[in-house]
Amino acid sequence: MPTTAGSAGHTAEPSAQLSIAIVGPTHPFKGGVAAHTTALAHELAEAGHDVTLVSWSHLYPSALYPGEQAVPGGAPDVEPFPRTLRVLSWARPDTWVRTGRRLRDADVIVVVHVIPAVVPAHLALLRAAGVGRTSPTGRGPRTVVICHNVLPHETRPGDRQLMRGFLERVDAVVVHSDEQARLATELGATRVKELDLPPHLPGGDPQPRPDRPEDDRDVRLLSLGIVRDYKGVDLLVDAVREVPGIRLTVAGELWGDAGRRVRELAADPRLEGRVEVHGGYVPADRIAGLMAHHDVFALTYRSATASQNALLARHHGLPVLASAVGTFPEQVRDGVDGILVPPSDRDALVDALRRLAEPGAAERLRAEVRRPDLSGPWAHYVGGIEALAAPPAEDEDDPPPLPLSPLGRAKAVVAGIRARRGPVVEIGPTDIPDRIRATDLLALDADAVDAVDVARALGLPRPGEPVAAWAALGALAAIIRIRDDGHRSSVIVDESGTSSPLGRWARAVGFAPVELELTGRRAAVEVLDVDTASLDVITRLHPGGCTATDVDHAVGQASWALRSGGLLVITVPIGDDDPDFAVRPAGVRGILARADDLGLTLVGDVDGDVLDRMRHARLDAEGGDAPAYAVLRLTFRRR
Repeated sequence: MPTTAGSAGHTAEPSAQLSIAIVGPTHPFKGGVAAHTTALAHELAEAGHDVTLVSWSHLYPSALYPGEQAVPGGAPDVEPFPRTLRVLSWARPDTWVRTGRRLRDADVIVVVHVIPAVVPAHLALLRAAGVGRTSPTGRGPRTVVICHNVLPHETRPGDRQLMRGFLERVDAVVVHSDEQARLATELGATRVKELDLPPHLPGGDPQPRPDRPEDDRDVRLLSLGIVRDYKGVDLLVDAVREVPGIRLTVAGELWGDAGRRVRELAADPRLEGRVEVHGGYVPADRIAGLMAHHDVFALTYRSATASQNALLARHHGLPVLASAVGTFPEQVRDGVDGILVPPSDRDALVDALRRLAEPGAAERLRAEVRRPDLSGPWAHYVGGIEALAAPPAEDEDDPPPLPLSPLGRAKAVVAGIRARRGPVVEIGPTDIPDRIRATDLLALDADAVDAVDVARALGLPRPGEPVAAWAALGALAAIIRIRDDGHRSSVIVDESGTSSPLGRWARAVGFAPVELELTGRRAAVEVLDVDTASLDVITRLHPGGCTATDVDHAVGQASWALRSGGLLVITVPIGDDDPDFAVRPAGVRGILARADDLGLTLVGDVDGDVLDRMRHARLDAEGGDAPAYAVLRLTFRRR
């Protein structure tokens, strides 16, 4: 939808920024890759792009995928994307070429890569589309390849050669771990970006845990998904034999020798009544119930790249027992909300099971489980793909021209000179703790003090007053996670004033922010002298943040001044005493609704990050532990 013009008479920007074709599996194909591909189509369309999902009617020969490829019963794991073309067939090379020709007018083709055997089809499609690095013309759509696994867990002869021929011919590659980034570079990819795999969780909301008899003290473990050798389910079953008080459910398709070994181990008389094997695909509508009936989620992989299963467990409140491989060490806090063990180490696994079997151990871990942020990672992921979809600048060392007033340009020149010296502090998205969220409520002194401690640990200069540090740290985290293209070139206008540390922190990490000091009545009527859709980030943070009377102006200004994908980060006081200064708790949904009407989507969970935390703060106050502050940080992303 078109944006609403600002008060300075700026023209509206069309919401569709890029024409994007995503080539990859979707419903009725099952599994995490199909779910991720479908969710990506929804997220890119929500961000304002013109998206078509190009999928398969027939994918993989049976020799490469011995299980059932389609979702049994036809129920999708995630909501299907409405603009889906199922026109590709593994057995019909003519469909590869015809489809490629249909995509010649796309700005970007995003190819979802799973196994090397499909590389010839992808290369034929890209060549027919006239893609620059696969055709003699040197023109056509840009290409971004999402590699869920650069090479498969069980490699075959010729896999490396196929992948080298593929990665050398595309513009950019997205991977989900450091190890995969190294491998993609080794195989010829020239532009690689590591992005955390965002959650695309099947199964809906958690279900209540059923009551158990008082004498039932066994700890119930759940292993969910296809049983393959690299997932190490056999190791887990074997270890359970040594530990009384542990019960295990294995739910998923049993593939080949790995599946047979699990069945044989589960038949051991010592495991009678303690291990249940439910072979077959687990549909999405059964996942929440399975989670509710178990205490711990098991991911004892021999090897892994990136997986969302630890996030799935956290979504349902389960601690995780996992091997220290892939992304699990970043997703599981060892000894806090789960246990990490070395891969393929039977003795360590037995010891971890004994720790879980101790009275109250699983409950203590469960109490520390935090529900994952389901929207912030997607904003970061979409922003990363948008950055890769754009051609690299001819001289990436030169800061981009800022479309500001003469005063703004003068300030930008000074900031640009500072930025050319390079960042003083090297900080990436994974360096900032997960607890620092884009959208959050500050209700206790301890949270503000924690922000100061985190800022100092990161090496950021002069945190200053704790509440201002809390406001700025969340904003900086959002900018780095969502709007950083790897060159710190985002156009940032900070209206927070010099009392906020955001400006100096942004400069310290390599950005060149333009800082404006808005005070008194001017703060409510200031109109930015910029072109429509010309800014990447606008911030207005405590102590110079928004009040109840000017938050609507800040949202309206951002609706025309931000580029598609740009961020507005503001703080607002929450309270009932002064309706002109503080937003009433009941009025927060009104702010969110107004922002949504103007094309700004909240980065964060409305209930978990905002309303639930407000309720908890109020309950703490009623219990005598009064909140020290009530400041709300809201981060919006322009569609």
